[in-house]
Amino acid sequence: MKRKPVIGVLPLWDEKKDSLWMLPGYMNGIIAAGGLPIMFPLTDDKEIINRMVDICDGFLFTGGQDVSPEIYGQTAVYDNIVCCKERDIMERSVLQQALIFEKPVLGICRGIQFINAALGGTLYLDIPSEVKSDIEHHQSPPYDVPVHSVKIEKGTPLFKLLQKQELDVNSYHHQGVKELAPQLKAMARSEDGIVEAVYMPLRKFVWAVQWHPEFSYISDRSSFLIFEEFIKNCI
Repeated sequence: MKRKPVIGVLPLWDEKKDSLWMLPGYMNGIIAAGGLPIMFPLTDDKEIINRMVDICDGFLFTGGQDVSPEIYGQTAVYDNIVCCKERDIMERSVLQQALIFEKPVLGICRGIQFINAALGGTLYLDIPSEVKSDIEHHQSPPYDVPVHSVKIEKGTPLFKLLQKQELDVNSYHHQGVKELAPQLKAMARSEDGIVEAVYMPLRKFVWAVQWHPEFSYISDRSSFLIFEEFIKNCI
């Protein structure tokens, strides 16, 4: 029997309940694509992080709290910015080691934002306050229903995978990529120009998307293919 790749899934944090939690779609999407997901604890202990990185074949950077603005040289000027600095510290360490050891990374929602910020890019602190747009970036339930489209760049890995230039996506975020990190390239943008998918050309597999395939991988073939391509590269 072929060994399933072990995928480290970065945890979500609920400050009010003082608890870690996880959306089933992250775990089940990985399982459906052939991987074995394990949720990480929330820690800044380097020894623990090193061991977690060592046992995993790939990493899923999930959604959740806003990325600390200090990472990209800004301050939290809006009341709706909620961060978890311990998570930022842990994720920065995991990302650095994943890149050093050439282990695949997939980022979703906060994941694309964190990867971009950690690699030297910047973010919109609050899209409704900073971008004039009619695009619905923060939808109401159900979350598996597309609310806007993105244009996929020809010649990118995402175009090669999906074989389409336009994709309807779901969307639930108030921050987003502003200035792209030097090591990243855009794979897709929304109609208002905001970057919706990125990749790192010099790595085996470092992808991130702003939309939510963890909600739509069952009903949407393209969402499942993203999970599947990630897992294939972790084998």
